[in-house]
Amino acid sequence: MNATAQNIGDHTRTYLMVFGVLAVLTVVTVAVGYLSLPIGLGITIALIIATVKGSLVAAVFMHLASEVKPIYWLLLMTLFFLLVMFVLFIGAFLDQGGTHVS
Repeated sequence: MNATAQNIGDHTRTYLMVFGVLAVLTVVTVAVGYLSLPIGLGITIALIIATVKGSLVAAVFMHLASEVKPIYWLLLMTLFFLLVMFVLFIGAFLDQGGTHVS
């Protein structure tokens, strides 16, 4: 791979932009924590922000944005199994009659 000054500058600019977005999203996460939201809504918003941040890290810093199809299939399978685990956890929680979080 040919590393020219322009190429390095482009990568540096991308990394700094992602760093800025991650910093802003961290501030948003903390700000949402201070709002008086219902627990379910607060957790949902926090998970959405965390998903966006994790996706940025994976796409840019782990170079998934430029990888080949097998990497995407592994990522999709991981996401599928994560969703299965969420469904199992929620099912077990509701099976115990737990609808109140203290």
